[in-house]
Amino acid sequence: MELTGIASYLVSFLTFAGVYAVLALGLNMQWGFTGQFNIGIAGFFAVGAYTSAILTTPGSPAYLGGFGLPFLVGLGGAVIASTIIGVIIGLITARLRTDYLAIASIGIAEMIRLFIKNEDWLSNGVRGIAGIPRPLQGTPLDTPLGYLLVVVVFVVGVYFLVERAYASPWGRVLRAIRENEPATAAAGKDIANFRLQAFVLGSAIMGLGGGLYAHFFGFLSPEAFRPLYGTFIVWVMLIAGGSGNNRGAILGAVVVWGIWSVTELFTDMLPAEHATQGAALRVLLIGVLLQVILVLRPQGLLPEKPPRLIARQRRSR
Repeated sequence: MELTGIASYLVSFLTFAGVYAVLALGLNMQWGFTGQFNIGIAGFFAVGAYTSAILTTPGSPAYLGGFGLPFLVGLGGAVIASTIIGVIIGLITARLRTDYLAIASIGIAEMIRLFIKNEDWLSNGVRGIAGIPRPLQGTPLDTPLGYLLVVVVFVVGVYFLVERAYASPWGRVLRAIRENEPATAAAGKDIANFRLQAFVLGSAIMGLGGGLYAHFFGFLSPEAFRPLYGTFIVWVMLIAGGSGNNRGAILGAVVVWGIWSVTELFTDMLPAEHATQGAALRVLLIGVLLQVILVLRPQGLLPEKPPRLIARQRRSR
């Protein structure tokens, strides 16, 4: 492989890892902060991606669209649409226990995916949406490297906001709910309201990740939002990196996506008749990796640490 080919592959790899890092940060807001077991990540991922695609693509008689709006407007629409869906789902599920929330969220995510798949007037069904514009189209920076820089900017921005939220009094309430819900309720905190806030904010971040994915890949189809790619692998990233640690969420996205990409290189070398078995082995490898992490290092590569202010107070005592 030529050097330019390696560089191009690394840029593509880091861009995908950055998109998944945004999704992992959104999940960390829900699970890492508050202990909400959301298995419906793919639904918000899909809503964000399709919303941004519909708002920014040129006109087509095959599906809703033709607005041709700028990239940032598309991302804003993705966040707003995911927020609205998050509020609706959150109002229904905020009071559910962890296991019931998991069942409800994965069912709703599949409903969203099947709706997108079957409503041709909205999303062009299984044929998908093509020609999604890049954010820097028509400029000298309209290159894969330029889009990587765009993704990095959004990852840094989301990380900064989520990190500030973690260290804030609001974030301390979320962690208190996660650790001891009865005691937090006894302190006068509205548990359902705080859970709803965390769920909606996490959903909005996932929608942003979907919008970034749409503009990087340039094509959307319902198959891209199957539970394996839209939910399971994001959970592995967060658990591997360190639940409750925002840096861990980003690190987990890079490490797990690296393993997933490297295994794809090896399975592509297999004969065509073994391609299906190779794809199944990749999924098995990720599952085994998750089990190893849970047994040997359940806290992840970067365990959760108290905010700096709290850490200083403890040292001063």
